Amino acid sequence: MKLLKYILPLLVILTFTSCSDDDDNMESINEVVALMLVQEFTNETHIVELYTQSGDFTQGYNNITLRIRDKVSNQFIQNASITWTPMMHMTSRMHSCPNSDVIKVTERETIYTGYIIFQMPENSNEGWDLTINYMVDNLEYSVISDISVPMSDRQVVSVFMGADDVKYILALVGPESPEVAVNDMIVGLYKMESMMSFPLVEDFMIKLDPRMPSMSSHTSPNNEDLFYNDVSEMYNGKLSLTMTGYWKLNLMLYNANNELLKGEEVSGTIESSSLYLELEF
Repeated sequence: MKLLKYILPLLVILTFTSCSDDDDNMESINEVVALMLVQEFTNETHIVELYTQSGDFTQGYNNITLRIRDKVSNQFIQNASITWTPMMHMTSRMHSCPNSDVIKVTERETIYTGYIIFQMPENSNEGWDLTINYMVDNLEYSVISDISVPMSDRQVVSVFMGADDVKYILALVGPESPEVAVNDMIVGLYKMESMMSFPLVEDFMIKLDPRMPSMSSHTSPNNEDLFYNDVSEMYNGKLSLTMTGYWKLNLMLYNANNELLKGEEVSGTIESSSLYLELEF
């Protein structure tokens, strides 16, 4: 009886601890609670889930979160190495687009993240697919699926030829939620080396002149031009928005030698630059 007296409390403690651990594991796995599922890719072994804030892909910059679930154990993989290849299938050719490495999110157990910049939208005859290759426990796997990339409502990405005969891709990354305030502005800049290679462009400068066409094309105070940040690998500046509505963000791109590659200064005879991005809020 004395032995039973000590065993029963121990069983209660172990049972409570086991339940608590299970609850903690469930909470740790629910790491996409603030995101929306876009699509699931499947093969014989895994389900790869792709998430964004909106639940969609769109032309321009897309910040994407992934996680991989084992079909047998129903557990999420914590030790994968992941690469991806977005591909646009046009009627006469194929090409990829600027995209980042896929990395494990720090201090998270099951999620990985990266970005893809779709420089053009799908249409009735042309569209995108995405191949995801990954390694788990030294075994290689792959999934591929068509994805939907509709046209953005505004010009959030620009593809152009510079005065140096290099084709560039410039994409608006932030502000994600513009406010009537001085906003942090973030832009990604890439060059097209080939149909599959789009390296980052470093150490250029982007002059910024935001205008509101519906209000006599007035500008705003306290804007700051964009310079390359070698930590974020993006161009950072300040965008002053003095009221809600539609804004055209006129830009002028200069290389490291301060040579103008694209864009014009807005003046009495030039209503807008040929290089610009748009936002509306």
